[in-house]
Amino acid sequence: MAKFETDGKDLYIDGRKVLRAWESWNGWYWFAVEKVREQMSDFGDGRPVRDTIWFGYVQGLEEEWGYFSQAEIERLKPRTWEIKKEDLVYAGRK
Repeated sequence: MAKFETDGKDLYIDGRKVLRAWESWNGWYWFAVEKVREQMSDFGDGRPVRDTIWFGYVQGLEEEWGYFSQAEIERLKPRTWEIKKEDLVYAGRK
């Protein structure tokens, strides 16, 4: 399990600052610590969308470091939402 720490208004996981994060109604969390690239992604509907690929920590069925798509998370709205910057220090399963 990763180590969650706060420093004032910032959240760190294993010493890496969380830049953005998302939460879902079923208790999954995506914590972005590094912006990898921007790209066009196609999710099978024939309509490419602007996307950002992040590296970060995911708390789902398992907890792990890896890459994830911001557009894929946002396609799940309203079941997912971005966590407000001021609420990051309270986020996640610690």
